[in-house]
Amino acid sequence: MASEILNHAFRLASRPVGLPTRENWDFTEQPVGEPADGEALVRVLYLSLDPAMRGWMNDARSYVAPVAIGEVMRAFAIGRVIDSRHPELKVGDHVSGLLGVQEYAVVDRRGLHKIDPALAPLPVYLSALGMPGMTAYFGLFDVGRPEPGQTVVVSGAAGAVGGLVGQLAKLKGARVIGIAGGPEKCRYVVDQLGFDAAIDYKAENVASALRRHCPDGIDVYFDNVGGEILDAALARLARNARVVICGAISQYNATEGIAGPRNYMSLLVNRASMTGFMVMDYVNRYGEAGREMAGWLERGELQSQEDIVTGLSTFPETLLRLFTGEHNGKLILRVAED
Repeated sequence: MASEILNHAFRLASRPVGLPTRENWDFTEQPVGEPADGEALVRVLYLSLDPAMRGWMNDARSYVAPVAIGEVMRAFAIGRVIDSRHPELKVGDHVSGLLGVQEYAVVDRRGLHKIDPALAPLPVYLSALGMPGMTAYFGLFDVGRPEPGQTVVVSGAAGAVGGLVGQLAKLKGARVIGIAGGPEKCRYVVDQLGFDAAIDYKAENVASALRRHCPDGIDVYFDNVGGEILDAALARLARNARVVICGAISQYNATEGIAGPRNYMSLLVNRASMTGFMVMDYVNRYGEAGREMAGWLERGELQSQEDIVTGLSTFPETLLRLFTGEHNGKLILRVAED
C-alpha cells in the first residue's frame, strides 16, 4: 500500500546565511516507505512553524543536532495513522510528533503521542496544548515565578508563546505589559488577550515606554526576542527580578554574530537572575501542564490563537512570516484535510 503513495517533502539543500530562501530547499517526490515492526505510517495534517527551526538549519553546536543537508526538514506536526505495525497505534488514530515538513512520515511509536480531536481542535495541539503551551507554562511558572500584583513584561507578545505567557500571568494575578510590533498587534494583545498595556517597539522608544508602564520596575521579564529589547528590559528590573530567556528571534538571522546584553550589570545591582530554559527538560511534567491548560481553555479563561496557512508548497515563504511578524498567535501550515 505505502509503496503506491508518493510523498512530497522539503529537504535542506544548503545552509542559509541570514533569512532562508527557497534556494535553500529541495522539494522532493518519492514513494513512501513501509513501516517496520514498532512503526506507523502517518499522514501529516498540520505542521508547526517555529522560530527554533532557523537554528536547526545551522551547522552549530546546540541542544539538538542540526538538520543534515539532504534531510527532511525537522518539524513538529499533527497527523493521522494510515498504517501501523504497533499494537498501541490503530489506523485512524491522531498523533503528534516530529513528523517533518512532508506529506507522510514513517515514525517509531516512541516518537508519537496520541491525541484526542474530540477534546480540542487538532491545531490547538500545536498551540496551547502543544509545545508553545508547555513552553509558556514552565517558563513562566517554574522560572519566572510571578506573584499576584507583580509586573510581568513579555516580548514577542503577539506570538505563539508570548501571547500565552501574558494570559497565564494574568490568571495568576500579575499586571502584564506586552511588547509587540505595530498598532494592530498591540491592539490584539490588549483587546483580545487581555494584557494591561502594550508597547509598539516599531513606533516607540522601548526604554522610555518601560519607564512609563513599569514605574516600580519589572518583576518578571519573559524574553522571546533578545537584542536591544532585552537590554531595555534589563535596565528596568526591580529588586529580585527574574529574567526568563526563552528565545532571541531578533538574532536568529544575524550574519555578523549575536548581540549579547550590554546591561547585564543590572542583574547584580538588583540581585536579579537571568535563566535560560529548554521545554524538553520538563517532558515528564507535560501531563500536569496539559491538564491545567485544557481546564483553562474549557472554562474560557485562556485563548489559543492559531494563524493557519494552507499548502505544503508554501512552506519556504510561510516560514519567513515568523521573522517578518506577519502573523498573530501560532503559525501553522495545513498540509491536508483530516
